[in-house]
Amino acid sequence: MPTFEQTPSQPVAVKSIYITSVEGHSGKSTIALGVLDTLRRSLRRVGVFRPVARSVTARDYVLEMLLAHNGGDLDYEQSIGVTYDDVHDDPDAALSRIVERYKAVERECDAVVILGSDYTDVGSPTELSFNARIAANLGAPVLLVLGGRKEQGADELLGNSEPRSADEMRQITEIALVELRNAHATLVGIVSNRSDPGHLEKIRDAIGRAAREAVDELASSAQAGPPPSDATAPLPTQPRRVPVWAIPEDRVLVAPSMAGILESIDGTMIMGDRRLLAREALGVVVAAMSMRNVLPRLTEGAVVVIPGDRAEVLLAVLMANASGTFPSLAGIVLNGGFELPEPVERLVAGLDPAIPIVTTPLGTYETAVRITATRGRLAADSQVKYDNALALFEQYVDGKQLLDLLNVSKSDVVTPLMFEYGLLDRARRADRHIVLPEGGDDRILRAASTVLKRGVARLTILGEEAEVRGRATDLGLDLDGAAVVSPFDEELRPRFAEEYRKLRAHKGITYDMAFDTVADVSYFGTMMVQLGLADGMVSGAAHTTAHTIRPAFEIIKTRPGVSVVSSVFLMALADRVLVYGDCAVVPDPTSEQLADIAVSSSETALQFGIEPRVAMLSYSTGSSGTGADVEKVRLATALVHEKCPELLVEGPIQYDAAADLVVAAAKMPGSQVAGRATVFIFPDLNTGNNTYKAVQRSAGAVAIGPVLQGLNKPINDLSRGALVQDIVNTIAITAIQAATDGVES
Repeated sequence: MPTFEQTPSQPVAVKSIYITSVEGHSGKSTIALGVLDTLRRSLRRVGVFRPVARSVTARDYVLEMLLAHNGGDLDYEQSIGVTYDDVHDDPDAALSRIVERYKAVERECDAVVILGSDYTDVGSPTELSFNARIAANLGAPVLLVLGGRKEQGADELLGNSEPRSADEMRQITEIALVELRNAHATLVGIVSNRSDPGHLEKIRDAIGRAAREAVDELASSAQAGPPPSDATAPLPTQPRRVPVWAIPEDRVLVAPSMAGILESIDGTMIMGDRRLLAREALGVVVAAMSMRNVLPRLTEGAVVVIPGDRAEVLLAVLMANASGTFPSLAGIVLNGGFELPEPVERLVAGLDPAIPIVTTPLGTYETAVRITATRGRLAADSQVKYDNALALFEQYVDGKQLLDLLNVSKSDVVTPLMFEYGLLDRARRADRHIVLPEGGDDRILRAASTVLKRGVARLTILGEEAEVRGRATDLGLDLDGAAVVSPFDEELRPRFAEEYRKLRAHKGITYDMAFDTVADVSYFGTMMVQLGLADGMVSGAAHTTAHTIRPAFEIIKTRPGVSVVSSVFLMALADRVLVYGDCAVVPDPTSEQLADIAVSSSETALQFGIEPRVAMLSYSTGSSGTGADVEKVRLATALVHEKCPELLVEGPIQYDAAADLVVAAAKMPGSQVAGRATVFIFPDLNTGNNTYKAVQRSAGAVAIGPVLQGLNKPINDLSRGALVQDIVNTIAITAIQAATDGVES
């Protein structure tokens, strides 16, 4: 990988990074998101700071997007330095104000991602120079982002944007390095973003050559004298090898959403699914012509502009979009301010189109101009763009190398975000195959898209292929990496029916009965796991817990030595992760079952990197109380000691004595578990379920689960109110369980 060395002035512990570019529309917000994501995996508190606000009249959507994903406590106002007006009025005073406000953010964080200005105000060389000056004063090394495209705006949406050549990227690099040198800014890396996918290596080499040619000049400049008089923090002196990365163009990241287009054209949505306004428009087709000429011009993901009085074209485009034989469209815009005739409106309504249909009073030319001028935004509510951005960054930028360059060491604290990232990383390494039976649920499709983009697991989705892929396309999701299998599959259904008949013959199940049963998605998915066609199953977003896990009881069955299937929640608190069991399956366990739940929960804890110290909870601690409920827990504790004498377990014990060192010192001094418990075993479902929900709501904990345990192969249940991220986490958990259990398909 091309590098160059730079020798700055004095050593300093670096915990910030300044991301800036040579010009606008380089996609540095995408890079900022990737850097933020990388830092969050290792550090507890990562802040975001914007030295110069994008706008004084509207909130900075890039800053809002980064704040929505940083997991910190800083608000929008704290994260802004000054405005462009402040810089114009008095640049030196503005710089002092930036430093002052940045230092307040720095004091609250382990690291800060600083996002430079957006070139919405002044010329490129001047603005880059000011950004470099800010970086030097903040003592923050610069990650330089270079744009790999020549044209932006209308050219991008019309498909006319051209990539820059390797030689052009070298020239831009030379200009940028001069500006950084003059401001005495320290360079930590260079990213060529939106690069020509076919020439990534040439681009990296060209930028690397430009950097190497600048080494002597940069080094001599840094050694020739002190940093600028207005610099408030010294810069590193050790030679720094600065890597060069190239990330290819992704059309989705620069494409405007239908919601953005709707706003740009002062439009009104008259029909369609409002949820599909989130889909990105990858092109524009002006359909001011006859139907026979419009249809061949339709392109995948395009927004089609149709004069409002051309009803026959509207109907043709709608039919083409629904047919499956033409490209899938992002939306339709009816321009000119014409109202649809009542019979046509009734006819269109009867078709019940999902595609957004928007009207605007603007003429054809003005409508097209406004649409092509609409900028794509990497906004907080765009999961597709978020996934694409992180997937690209993970693939083309070496995150570990970046952390090493920034001298970031991993924190001992484990936050919910850090734990979730750990799950995804472990699942990615496990490379397991998970089946998702509920292909008719949009949340499942969105989660599947995220899992595939981030490489978390291989997937099979159950459902009719045309319906599943059609809905995914409507939502703007890419599920090409997933297999879609019908539960009525002509080859698998008979095979599954025969296997189920054998397994349940003792219950009087015939082949015909089995043939009907296995067409149920929960049974079909479970049979895939049983026969090794998948490593695990995740279901429950649209089905009850009983519907999800009953097939597992019948087919997968419990592991040897385990008497009961149970569950845990992984409770991610502000600084650690605890295991709560059982909170979802067994209503009133016996002492023997409670002991099994404790052993299974300790094994689950180990699977996810949590050292098990087990607290068998009761309303009394030690020998202080009596009664049937206490005796049940006391006996269960003794059984755990018998089964696993090496396991640290204490019981009966109250929650406060298990969780708080001060209380533990008074109630159970000398215990290896009291005050330090990581696995909490509740005496019954009523107590466990209410406690996990109380902690989740009152303490702001992230409850991940329920995670089923005790089965021969991993099957996991979702809450019917599960969010997309909950589903992603559960898929990752299932993949990790499969890998730990040695399951592989």
